[in-house]
Amino acid sequence: MKFSLSVVLAMSVFTASIAQIPPKKDSITQLDEVILIDQRRSLSKTLTIPDKTIGEKEFKNYSPIDMVSAINQISGVYALSGALNTNRITIRGVGARTLYGTNKLRLYYNNIPVTNGAGFSTIESFDLENLSAIAVIKGPKSTSFGTNLGGAILLQTNPALENGSYINNNLTLGSYELFKNNLLVSHKDDQLLVRLQYGHLKTNGYRENNRFKSDNLLLDLRYQIDEKNQISLLFNQVDYTAQIPSSLGETAFKENPRQAAFTWKAAQGFEANKYSLIGLSYSHKFSEKIQNTTSLFYSYLDHYEPRPFGILDEYTHGYGFRTNFLGSFDLNGLAMKYSFGAELSRDQYNGREFTNRYRENNGQGSLKGDLFSKNKEFRRQLNTFGSLDIPFTDAFSAQLGINLNHTYYDYRDLFGQGENNKSAKREFNDILMPSATLRYAEKNAPSFYFNISKGFSNPSVEETLTPAGVINPDIDQETGVNYEIGSELSLLDKKLHMSMAIYRMDIKGLLVAQRVDEDQYVGKNAGKTKHQGLEFEASYQLPIAATASLNPFISYSFSDHSFVDFIDGDNDYSGNPISGVPKHRLTTGLRATFLKNLYWNTVHQYVGAMPMTDANTLSSDSFNVFNSKIGYQKQWSKKLSVGLSLGLNNVFDVDYAQSVLINTTGFGGAEPRYYYPGNGRNFYSGLQIRYLL
Repeated sequence: MKFSLSVVLAMSVFTASIAQIPPKKDSITQLDEVILIDQRRSLSKTLTIPDKTIGEKEFKNYSPIDMVSAINQISGVYALSGALNTNRITIRGVGARTLYGTNKLRLYYNNIPVTNGAGFSTIESFDLENLSAIAVIKGPKSTSFGTNLGGAILLQTNPALENGSYINNNLTLGSYELFKNNLLVSHKDDQLLVRLQYGHLKTNGYRENNRFKSDNLLLDLRYQIDEKNQISLLFNQVDYTAQIPSSLGETAFKENPRQAAFTWKAAQGFEANKYSLIGLSYSHKFSEKIQNTTSLFYSYLDHYEPRPFGILDEYTHGYGFRTNFLGSFDLNGLAMKYSFGAELSRDQYNGREFTNRYRENNGQGSLKGDLFSKNKEFRRQLNTFGSLDIPFTDAFSAQLGINLNHTYYDYRDLFGQGENNKSAKREFNDILMPSATLRYAEKNAPSFYFNISKGFSNPSVEETLTPAGVINPDIDQETGVNYEIGSELSLLDKKLHMSMAIYRMDIKGLLVAQRVDEDQYVGKNAGKTKHQGLEFEASYQLPIAATASLNPFISYSFSDHSFVDFIDGDNDYSGNPISGVPKHRLTTGLRATFLKNLYWNTVHQYVGAMPMTDANTLSSDSFNVFNSKIGYQKQWSKKLSVGLSLGLNNVFDVDYAQSVLINTTGFGGAEPRYYYPGNGRNFYSGLQIRYLL
């Protein structure tokens, strides 16, 4: 399917989508847009360049279990989902070569880093209904949130902005025996904010061996000691069990996308996770010109995963701190702003692996056999950072930033003996990452910015191991330089808002994972890549009556990513498009409100074909998926409001791959398994009750 920008613009006219009811000024139930603006302002204190923030307005286009679709509304960001517990987020093609999980970016939860010491982030550990905003920094532009090549994602919980106490309950029922309930108790006064949320979710899933069950508890507590001091406590607990249907080969995918992979079904493979995060933050305002926020955090993950090729039993506990100073000073009449700080995270991983004797278990699934692997890893990462904002005029400013990273791995083989022991240490050289941004923003006029920044990505511990299992000192970090120019524009009394960015990032030392066994990958620095593209977003607020409005929107990504220099064994892939990245991706929609209380959203997503092998011999099919949602929300009294909603996903029941693997290999004569099927047509319904105490 060939795609052009004219087709993109044409489709934006015909595609429909919806929105949430406009807020009532006298109701605590309607604070979504205010919260979104507040999150943008809080982030902009440390960023001169624009970040992209979505909030509850965008979240309510989708099912409360569909964080992936909400993230995919952001141009340049592509989240692939094999299941609720199997997600991979790529930003501008960075991370597309990672087969499982999300790496090469930093993930923060209320500014507390939650990326582990191996560089992996798990978005599925957080409930969409507990969030008010998701901010995405594309590329290594923000030195204060790490300079990973992919950038950073900042998750923000939902603070109350007005004093008062209330209870809110959201109940969702749907296809595949979906049941989700989220209960919130909130209180805020002049000093204290307390939000306690409990969520329970269970579903049988679209596919065989696809059941999912989770419980989530969130406590967000903030206490204003006085006008200069505030203390905050964040506690997030997730306990989930998820069956794993795994990926399918092309034949199985076309014949019956609902089936599970044969060996995973026979082993009844699943994963059980218990994840805890606790963070304590203290903010102090020294004066009108300098303030500091320091956070201490601890996390614990207990992971158990019976797989056909081995039963993994592991746990990780980590801790660290983050401190950030914000200040200002005058220099020759210029009001300079600065920030500096440090972030240290350490974790300890303990893992054991046992043979899986499921073939001997009379069809009862996995059965633990003999221990064949036991290891421990100590991982440490330190980021120090600083930035300086220089306002040359009211409209023209610059930001200079610097980040220094130090990474250390200590791998200990507790199973091997003598020459078979693979224990080793790896300490990477300190790496200095600068960034510079120029911005021109005249009031009531288009704004422009230009950025040049340098970033890096660490290999995981596993990628540093040779086929013999010892650390290879020749494996090094990927590094890249990002060039970006962009603009934002508001027209027609600010009813029409548009933004566009053009970027190019040159990456060298490309980390390539080579599969040498069913569950073994070996990494190496194999060449250079070129990531370049265009991103465009627009939305228009169109009042059509005193009680009705339309809000069409579009988000388009053009990704021209390719290998510049990539020789893998006897194969020269130089010049080929990078595997796992669609060249064209489009989201369009229309949010509509009627009679103040009725809303209807329809969102369309187009994903173009993407190569699935470095040789470009096989590509996924492009697809179009439509989701629609209608809802009614009513303020019955000063204390009680009720909302009803009904949603339909994949309206036209399209068979498509919501996630794909690249360069996969079949073992034992089996067909290579590339595809994770997306859900068929399915519905969900919601009931929201909010009561002011």
